[in-house]
Amino acid sequence: MRVTTRNGRVLLHSEPAEPTTGPRMISTGELRGLGMEAVAYIRAVQVEGEDAFAIHAADGTPLAVAEDRDEAVNAIVQHNMMLVPLH
Repeated sequence: MRVTTRNGRVLLHSEPAEPTTGPRMISTGELRGLGMEAVAYIRAVQVEGEDAFAIHAADGTPLAVAEDRDEAVNAIVQHNMMLVPLH
């Protein structure tokens, strides 16, 4: 239910309110301002034929490679970053 006023009277509307703005693209700088530089994810990779775990920033920038997943998680935590799941 939506509530509005007109000429000092309260009006109740049963239809959903229309959004006042639509979605928009935001820049990398704006994402950094929202703290996205402190977010990281882990992806399983192979380095020179060996299994490893790559650590990436939220924007996909590679940050480091670890030999096992626990080591990658610990590196993220030690750098005060938040680990997010990769879909």
